[in-house]
Amino acid sequence: MTGTGDEAFIAAVKPLVDAMGGEMIPPDEAGTDDVVLSWEGVGVVAVRLPQLADSLDHILAALERRKGRPLADLDRKTKQEIVRGLEARGAFAVRHGVETVASALGVSRFTVYNYLNREKGA
Repeated sequence: MTGTGDEAFIAAVKPLVDAMGGEMIPPDEAGTDDVVLSWEGVGVVAVRLPQLADSLDHILAALERRKGRPLADLDRKTKQEIVRGLEARGAFAVRHGVETVASALGVSRFTVYNYLNREKGA
């Protein structure tokens, strides 16, 4: 991270990096899987992307913060909406995705599959 204008750039991208569960690191510490963000041809900050399984946990934690209470305490309709949103984001392509979501929602895997099948049938 270089000059004084860099702080504004870093501040601008930080909410996006936080939302996806990434980590901001100095560009000279970037590995091959990290993404270096440049401004005017100079590497300003590198973003270390999360592993897919970590991303799902991060998404669930963000949903919980947004709802203001544990996901397990939500009503059935809201849980169904969450499952639809997670499916659209590819959450169930992750290994153990259904189990992870079921646990966070306080329901069984069978219930999550029912929510998914109900949506496909509608």
